[in-house]
Amino acid sequence: VLATRVGEEKAEELCRQYPAADYNPLARTIRIRSACPVPSLPGHVAIVTAGTSDLAVAEEVRETLGWMGAETTLVQDVGVAGPQRLGQHLDLLRGADVVVVVAGLEGALPSVVGGHVDCPVIAVPTSIGYGASFGGVAALLGMLNSCASNVVVVNIDAGFKAGYVAGTILRRSARGDDPR
Repeated sequence: VLATRVGEEKAEELCRQYPAADYNPLARTIRIRSACPVPSLPGHVAIVTAGTSDLAVAEEVRETLGWMGAETTLVQDVGVAGPQRLGQHLDLLRGADVVVVVAGLEGALPSVVGGHVDCPVIAVPTSIGYGASFGGVAALLGMLNSCASNVVVVNIDAGFKAGYVAGTILRRSARGDDPR
């Protein structure tokens, strides 16, 4: 079981009722593990944040992929304000089967990452930001206008959706499905 957008009070109540429940307060997720192990998905998803303020959404992505049985790596704070920080992670990103990029403000990081990798890049705009970010709308529009052809965009703060789509890509790839 995976539940998202769970506040602290509700989490405390659920954890009392279900001793196997794990609460991630940053992601605001609860996972209740079953006695049956979750089958592992082959492949690897890299989750990238532009800044540390994007971590809550990135954690929701990570929790969702963990629930689906996917292996993940989190790369933090490599936004376009310090592009030199991205370079040291390019080998990891190029080896990923899917990259999820979580960013606010102008939303430029998914385009930059998309230009460096040849796998799907799922862009997640966040509502975090200052100035004219308009609650994530500026990042959303920037991501929708990406010129990198491997970038797709989910809605603002939609960490669950990005994680689920990334897991679905891994699952279909593992089955060898022909999408035609």
